[in-house]
Amino acid sequence: MQLISYISSQTSYSEKSIQNTVELLNEDCTVPFIARYRKERTGNLDEVEIGEIVALKETFEALEKRKTTILKALEEQEVLTSDLKSKVENAKDLTTLEDIYLPYKKKRKTKAETARNNGLEPLAKIIMSQRSDDLDYVASKYINNNVENVDKALEGARHIIAEWINERTDIRNLIRYQLERFSTITTKIIKTKKEEDNAQKFKDYFDWSENLSRIPSHRLLAILRGEKEGFIRVKIEIDDDRVLEKIDQKLIRSNNECSAEIQSAVDDAYKRLLLPSLTTEAVNLAKEKADEAAITVFKKNLEQLLLGAPLGEKRILAIDPGYRTGCKVVCLSAQGDLLDNTAIYPNAPQHKTTEAAHTIEHLIKKYDIEAISIGNGTASRETERFVKSISITKNLEVFVVNEAGASIYSASKIARDEFPKEDVTVRGAISIGRRLADPLAELVKIDAKSIGVGQYQHDVDQNKLKKSLDTVVEHCVNKVGVNINTASASLLSYVSGIGPKLAENIVNHRNQNGVFKTRNDIKKVARLGGKAFEQSAGFLRIKQGNNPLDDSSVHPESYTLIKTIAKDLRLKTENLIGNTTKLKEIKLQNYVTDTFGLPTLKDIVKELEKPGLDPREKAKAFSFDDTVKTIDDLRVGMVLPGIVNNITNFGCFVDIGIKESGLIHISNLSDTFVDDINKIVRLQQQVTVKVLEIDIHRKRIQLKKS
Repeated sequence: MQLISYISSQTSYSEKSIQNTVELLNEDCTVPFIARYRKERTGNLDEVEIGEIVALKETFEALEKRKTTILKALEEQEVLTSDLKSKVENAKDLTTLEDIYLPYKKKRKTKAETARNNGLEPLAKIIMSQRSDDLDYVASKYINNNVENVDKALEGARHIIAEWINERTDIRNLIRYQLERFSTITTKIIKTKKEEDNAQKFKDYFDWSENLSRIPSHRLLAILRGEKEGFIRVKIEIDDDRVLEKIDQKLIRSNNECSAEIQSAVDDAYKRLLLPSLTTEAVNLAKEKADEAAITVFKKNLEQLLLGAPLGEKRILAIDPGYRTGCKVVCLSAQGDLLDNTAIYPNAPQHKTTEAAHTIEHLIKKYDIEAISIGNGTASRETERFVKSISITKNLEVFVVNEAGASIYSASKIARDEFPKEDVTVRGAISIGRRLADPLAELVKIDAKSIGVGQYQHDVDQNKLKKSLDTVVEHCVNKVGVNINTASASLLSYVSGIGPKLAENIVNHRNQNGVFKTRNDIKKVARLGGKAFEQSAGFLRIKQGNNPLDDSSVHPESYTLIKTIAKDLRLKTENLIGNTTKLKEIKLQNYVTDTFGLPTLKDIVKELEKPGLDPREKAKAFSFDDTVKTIDDLRVGMVLPGIVNNITNFGCFVDIGIKESGLIHISNLSDTFVDDINKIVRLQQQVTVKVLEIDIHRKRIQLKKS
C-alpha cells in the first residue's frame, strides 16, 4: 500500500505498526484512545508518534488528491502521455508535482503566449538549437502584421525561451538550492515611518541583514510583522551573477548570435519570472518553519498551563481586583458553584479599607472559605496586600492567579449559558476562582490564543495553530481524566470520542436524571453509541460510584480480566485495588492474550496501585517582594521571587509583581548550554531571579535565573 510505504519512508516505525495505526484511525479511533488502549496493535507508539503518522497520512492524502486533479486537467487538455502520467504519479511532494504541471497550467495572458499567437515559437526553437549564424535573416521570415520588424521577432522569441527556462525543473531546483543555502534577508526602515511610535517595536530591524536559513523563528516572524504593518522593507538577496552563470552552463553550448539571444532570455527569465516566484516560495517555506517553531513553543506552554497545579475541591473566595470600579468578589462552593458576589473598594481612589475588610471577614465566616484567589491584573499587588492585612486571613492561603483570557470568557456564550443572570464582572471573578481550583477545567472554555502564552501567535498560520492547540487540549484533558458528574460541556467536549454535541447531551442527561452511578449508565445518553462509549469510557471518571474501577483509567473492556486476576488471587476486585502486595504477586505473562499484551497489563497494574491518581502537582501559595511595586523600584543586582509566565525560543518571561514582566534570555538561564528551555523552566514555575539591566524608557527588564 502506497500510504504505508510513504509513512514508512518518513519515519523509523515498523510497517506493521503504521498499518495497524492507520486502520485504527480509519475506524475513527482517536489518538488518545489508540495510544492508551491499543498499545499491542501500534507497537506501543505514544501520542506524539501517532500524531506524526496522522500528519503524514494527511500530507499523503492531500498529495494524492492534487495528483488526481492534475491528471484530470492534463487529460482534458489532451496532453497526457504515459510518460507524463508516470511522472505525476511518482511525484513525492507537492513542489515536484507543481513543477511537473507548470508548463501545462492555465496562465493569464503572458508575453510568451502573445509571441506564440504571433507565430514565433518556431523561431524560438531555432534559437535554442544554437545552429544559426544569421539570426536577422531567419527572424525576418517571421515578420507579419503583428510583428513589425526583426527586433520584435527576436524579442518575442526570447519571451518564449524565457518561459521555457522558467518551466525547467532542474533550473528551478538550482535556484531553490541557492536560496535555501546562501540567501540573505535584509530589512530597511521606511524613512517616512521612522518617527512613528509603533515603529519603535521594530527598531532592531531598521537596518538588518542575516542568512535566511539561520534566522530564528521569532526574528523572522517579527520582521514579517514589521513589513505587514508597513514599517520596514524586506528583501531576499543571493549572488545573482553566480546563479546566472550556473544557468548559462546548463543552456548555452555555442558562441554565436543564438547564444547571445539565449543569454538575454536567461537574464529576463531570472529577473522577471524565476527569482520573484522562487523568492516568494523561499520566504513562504521559511515562514512555514517559523510557524512550526512558534506553534511548538505555544503547544508546550499551553500544555504546561493546562496541567498547572490545581488546588482541588475547596471553598474559594475569588477577587477580580481593580481601582476606580472596585474589586469584584465572589464566593464559590467546593464544586465551583456561585454562592455569593459583591464589590469592595479598598484601593484608590475610594480607599474604603475598613468597610472592605468587614465584607471579606463576613464572607469568609459565612461560607467557611478555605482559600483566596486574586487575579494578577490591574491593582493585583495592592489588593493582595490588603487581603493579607486582614486578621482573619492569616490561616488562609492566598493565591495570585493568572487571569489572562478571563475577560474574554466572561463575555462568551459559554459564560452567558453558565451564568445568564450575572454580569461580565461577576463571571470574570468566578473564572479567577475556578482557575485556582482546577486550571484545566476552566481554561478549556477560553480560546487558547487568548490565554497569553507563546510568541507571535497572531502571525502564524491560524488553521495550523488551532488544530495544534486543540490537539494539546485533547491530550491534557484525557491525560487527567474527567469527572462526568461535575464536568462542564466545554471540558467533556475534549474527551476522546465525545465532541460538543455529545457533551451537551451528557450534561442534559445528568440534569434530567441525576448523577451517573456506573460507566454503563453513560450508554443511556442520547446518541452516544457503542463507538463513542468505547473511545470515551476509559477517560471518564465516576467518583464514589457502584464500581471502584469506574474512578480509574482502566477501560471497561478490561473489567472481566481484572475480575479473573482477583479471583486467581482469591480476592474480590475491590480488595485488589490499592493492594500493592498482591499486585506484585501477579504473573502478568499468565494473562497475555491476543487482546491483552504486556504493555496493557502493566498499565492496568500501575493504575490499580493508585486508581484515578491526578498526574498534576498541588497548588502552592506564592508571594512577591513587597518592596517592589513598579519598575522604578528596581535596582540592578536585586534578587527577587518570580513566576514564569511565558516561554519562547529565546528565553522566558517572569512576573516579578509589577506591570512589566522581565526577560531571562536563554543565555542567562543556566551556566551551561541550553538546547531546550523547557528542560530548565516550566510555565507557572516559582523561580528566584537577579536583575541585570533596566530600561525604563522601553519598559524592558533583563533578568538572570539564580
